[in-house]
Amino acid sequence: MAGNSQRKGAMRNPGTKKGPTVGTGGARRKGLQPKGPTPKATERPHHPAARRERAAARRAEEAAGKKINKRTGVAATGRASGPRKRPTADGGGFLMGRNSVVEALRAKIPAKALYVQTKMEADDRWREALKLATAYRIPIMEVTRTDLDRMTDTGVHQGLVLSVPAYEYTELDELKTATVLVALDGVTDPRNLGAIARSAAAFGAGGIVIPSRRSTGVTPGAWKTSAGALSRVPVAQVTNLTRALQGLQKAGYAVIGLAANSGTSLQDLDPAVIGGNIVIVVGSEGQGLGRLVSETCDWLVGIDMDSKTESLNAAVATSIALHAASLARR
Repeated sequence: MAGNSQRKGAMRNPGTKKGPTVGTGGARRKGLQPKGPTPKATERPHHPAARRERAAARRAEEAAGKKINKRTGVAATGRASGPRKRPTADGGGFLMGRNSVVEALRAKIPAKALYVQTKMEADDRWREALKLATAYRIPIMEVTRTDLDRMTDTGVHQGLVLSVPAYEYTELDELKTATVLVALDGVTDPRNLGAIARSAAAFGAGGIVIPSRRSTGVTPGAWKTSAGALSRVPVAQVTNLTRALQGLQKAGYAVIGLAANSGTSLQDLDPAVIGGNIVIVVGSEGQGLGRLVSETCDWLVGIDMDSKTESLNAAVATSIALHAASLARR
């Protein structure tokens, strides 16, 4: 019967209406509305300017140590953002090794940042270094061992590296209250300076005097060897060592130079002399004391030893002389 066909597809869906539906014109009018001014380049996420701005913000955040690792509680940078070159002379650089870093932090040296190796086995010194750095508000940066090796030129850093500014030398006049001083003439190895500082701290010397030319300064290498002793023993840097020794003589110091070819033995020196206000002068291993420095010394003494041994290391000779002075004062 016409109009009553039940064949498939012949019936209209009851939920639809024939003809246009209500509201279609409103959707079209909405599409014609203005979208406002074009956003700035830095506000468009995929624009190169926006990417550059985000990268700069990340670098600033890493340098300030604000990205904190949730597991370790220290800043995580992935790669070290600090300088990669080995420091020069005494113009600042890196202290490496757990003892050196902890001693420097205990002495409240104004450090720039503490770099900590990721996945490093913690011990008491490691934990103390982080605790002190946090207390003194020193940025803590978590980096890989590869980064630490690159920063320290493959030095023995033991997973801890402290970035420090240039060393601040003491004025020579400030050392004149000490009973025993050490002066270095032509010692160019920073490890010798560090070892001498360690002996000076052990035997009660009040300071070290070094010339500004042809001599090592207080470098990260010297800090490392001193095991923190340079934080307790001040160092004065002078333009002319001979004039500095003459000034100390006028201040009442006896200047004792260590010379391997001297006919006088350190052991034979008058206890009243070595037990008083003295300056022990040590030369380089190869050249010894310079001519003008030798002529300025009040005494030139040697150290008794086996004839088969030609000479002693500068740091070892200084340690023996400092020990003798310590016994004389007792």
